[in-house]
Amino acid sequence: MTLKAIFPALATTALVALTLPSFAQTATDAPAAEAPAATMAAKGPNVKSSAVGTKGAVATLAMAQDLYTLGMTNKDALTVLTAAKLAGSVEVKDVERKKETKGTEVAGDAEGKDLPVDAATMMASAKELAGEDEVLAGLVEDAMVEAGRGRVGGASSTLSRLPGGQTDTWEVPFYGDSYAELAVVGDGDSNLDVLVTDESGNTICYDVSWSDKIYCDFVPSWNGYFYVTVQNNGSSRNSYYLMTN
Repeated sequence: MTLKAIFPALATTALVALTLPSFAQTATDAPAAEAPAATMAAKGPNVKSSAVGTKGAVATLAMAQDLYTLGMTNKDALTVLTAAKLAGSVEVKDVERKKETKGTEVAGDAEGKDLPVDAATMMASAKELAGEDEVLAGLVEDAMVEAGRGRVGGASSTLSRLPGGQTDTWEVPFYGDSYAELAVVGDGDSNLDVLVTDESGNTICYDVSWSDKIYCDFVPSWNGYFYVTVQNNGSSRNSYYLMTN
């Protein structure tokens, strides 16, 4: 992971801002916190460093995006087809989440794409790359017939269209002692930096690479809220999904 100069400012700003979140929290939004904020801060980061879990639907979707990017770069129909099949194997539910957006939009911000690529777009790309190769074309046709069968649930998704120069901060609840997954999947139009913290501002995951995709998994020690800060450092709008299990 290559660190960029933007991260110190992002991390400092986010950690200060997220220590005292301005979101209203209700009992129906998430599992109740087990202890007051001061007590939780004394416990340290809300994460079990030695705990592990089985990667699920969110990891599958994140892998599909990475494979699609690789396949399109190499013009490899089989890799793109694999990505399409992975993306199509997961049932995704659209949900609403609490979010704050701050910052000044970059002057002349380009609109960018409306959505990140989905399974249907991936499948269409695989078909185009297969061209007149009868074997590859046949594999794509078979996959299109099978698309949607035996889907696995477990992923929730929220769309945000973030202009260049602005930052989204999301509030996401997770249960203690339960495997947590989240991913940010952008449309490729700009770089997104992502920072995940707990209620006390402790860093859980961060990514400042030249990418707009990140996958993060961990096991919280107790019920609580986590804050996902997504900063668009480009000059184009980025339409991205925040996905969780």
